[in-house]
Amino acid sequence: MNHMNIADIDLNLLKVFEALHEESSASRAALRLGVTQSAVSAALRRLREVYGDQLFVRTGRGLAPTLKANQLKPVVSDALNKCRQSLAMVDPDASHYDGRSVTVGLSDDFEIAYGRRLIEEVARVAPKLRLIFRQTHSQIVGDALMERSIDLAIAAGGFTERLLSRQVLGEGGYACLVDPLSLTEGQTGIDLEEFVAREHILVSSGGFIGITDEGLAAVGLSRRVCASTTHFAALPHLLKGSQAVATIPAHAAQSIAALCNLVLLPCPLALPRYPIELGWRTSAQLDPVVSKVRDAIVASFDVAF
Repeated sequence: MNHMNIADIDLNLLKVFEALHEESSASRAALRLGVTQSAVSAALRRLREVYGDQLFVRTGRGLAPTLKANQLKPVVSDALNKCRQSLAMVDPDASHYDGRSVTVGLSDDFEIAYGRRLIEEVARVAPKLRLIFRQTHSQIVGDALMERSIDLAIAAGGFTERLLSRQVLGEGGYACLVDPLSLTEGQTGIDLEEFVAREHILVSSGGFIGITDEGLAAVGLSRRVCASTTHFAALPHLLKGSQAVATIPAHAAQSIAALCNLVLLPCPLALPRYPIELGWRTSAQLDPVVSKVRDAIVASFDVAF
């Protein structure tokens, strides 16, 4: 390993490192930074000397980070964000959001229900900031925050890690979605008997059993799941033209029904309600930009509940 002194290093190299890691392509990194591709290649050669590691290896799909590059990424991004923060301190009126992004982990039921409102709220308080929505769920959200692959997260729990903070945003329940053509004229609901008789589409991050199966088992019933998917966005396409029913969080069911000509029905089975929580890494000095987005999320949910 070379003994390097920070005086010998051009800090622009770190911007190239961040862009390469996030874009996985030298040509995209160049486009993002507004430089030539050969400038990016030259910077990568220099970065490899500095860190004594390949950092990025060519694969069939572009550039893949090495283990060392993945270890460096949160530290480098933190350092760059601190620099961006320092500029904001001397010029608080300037829009220091251009080129900044905040990554919010959430499952797509929250994205479907609250994403648009959140985009509008962030545009109001932090113009030009880019929001990045990343799919996550309560089983993996704690690790994703600790590994810094996301800055903030909205989930139904999962923030028990000692180094994480959380705030309750509201409470969620469940509703059913069906194709209107599967109902008889004037029908406004389905009873438990019809519910069990229909085929079901399960949305689950993995596994065969959902909250509905547990609820049915408690009353000695079971259902037939014809298909299972990991994301809510596919539901309109999977339900259309069928007799199937999907039982999903009510906030997403409302948004999907409103946009996709599906019917929203109360769930004939009593299912437990659950907390909707916002989580972040606890730190004495939260990055003001992350803080802004955190407040925007809280504001978006205040409207909703």
